Amino acid sequence: MSKRTLHLNVNVISAGAHPAAWRIPEANPRAFFDPAHYADVAKIAEAGLFDTAFMADNSFLHPEGYPNSGLDPIVTLSAMAAATSKIGLVGSYSTTFHHPYGIARSFASLDHLSGGRVGWNVVTSRNKPEGLNYGFTDLPDRQTRYARAAEAVEVVTALWDSWKPGALVLDTKSGVAVDRSLIKPIDHAGEHYSVAGPLQLPPSPQGRPLITQAGGSASGIELAARFADAVFTSALFIEPARDSYRKLKQAAARYGRPPESIAVLPGINPVVGSTEEEARRRIAEHNEIAGQPGDPIERFAKWVGVDPDGLDPDKPFPLELLKSTGDTYSSVGFDTATRLYLERNQHRTVRELAADGRQGHRNLVGSAEQIANDLEEWFLTGAADGFVIQFDTLPGGLELFIEHVVPLLQKKGIFRREYGENTLRERFGAPYPRG
Repeated sequence: MSKRTLHLNVNVISAGAHPAAWRIPEANPRAFFDPAHYADVAKIAEAGLFDTAFMADNSFLHPEGYPNSGLDPIVTLSAMAAATSKIGLVGSYSTTFHHPYGIARSFASLDHLSGGRVGWNVVTSRNKPEGLNYGFTDLPDRQTRYARAAEAVEVVTALWDSWKPGALVLDTKSGVAVDRSLIKPIDHAGEHYSVAGPLQLPPSPQGRPLITQAGGSASGIELAARFADAVFTSALFIEPARDSYRKLKQAAARYGRPPESIAVLPGINPVVGSTEEEARRRIAEHNEIAGQPGDPIERFAKWVGVDPDGLDPDKPFPLELLKSTGDTYSSVGFDTATRLYLERNQHRTVRELAADGRQGHRNLVGSAEQIANDLEEWFLTGAADGFVIQFDTLPGGLELFIEHVVPLLQKKGIFRREYGENTLRERFGAPYPRG
């Protein structure tokens, strides 16, 4: 059995995650609609031996800031596939807005194009502006969205599996291209979808695309436990992360799946410097370039759910301002991770916390050694199988990580020194589950 190693995945957020990313001197201001930019990021990530380049997606134009979702994921991943040969390529496609047959055909096509390196990130979509673009005055409620998603994944995987081994003949002498006795309709008739099938494409070199899922709700965990080969999570602290990791593996076991069949990948936001001070200077420089439109203290207060007038920017955050309701705090319903974040940063001022930005994923600001040691601890102590990484700038932040952090992870023996697999399923240890 091969040694367990980290899964590193870059979240390709156009020019980068920081608001100033598109404005720094070396940036490409056209990044969000330039296929060449995405292809370049994928090539750099491949040179750094990353597992995948991942693309999130939103089907609407955000009302403010630099657009982070422009090009369609299938089109963009196609450009990235053409520019690379080893790295995996994962894209989000919504089961609320896209029909299962279209999803199955698009991702199977891309899997053939890439030689078996593609994954589908299953999302249900909850933003009203997206819904309006697809004719939804009101989006379905969460329970309905996840029920549709579960049925959609059943349909998509059935379509991918509708060609049995031996169905593709291609005998030019006999004139037999396919053995239709081995290509079966799926004849799905469910609550949300009716799909006859079969798919018009044979399986790709990896059998079917990898399936990933993001979301920490109870419905999301059940969806992941049933279907996902990898799960993108949000975790700010190691103790709750270990608990969530264990629960997700246990949930997979309830569906008869071995725990190692599902990879847990928390998101992180690393900023690398020769020292922590240098890394924080990098953030400060980006903040200065951005000009931070609007008041960062007000944005921070809105995130936490408190009145900004009750905050002294030069003092620690007053925890007594948080309103407790069961396991959630503040008017915007953040869970206990928010309180933990604020408690553990009581040595820092509100102004410093506001400069860090919203804590959707864990910030790692420091030297390469600090960051490598942190990733090692999470990996070896049951908190993560790898990470989905949002870099402040692309490709600059990615290049710094590859140059300084990756060699330390390799030296620790927890990250590969070369690609040893041909398909994405092989890389994640997720064999094609033939029926």
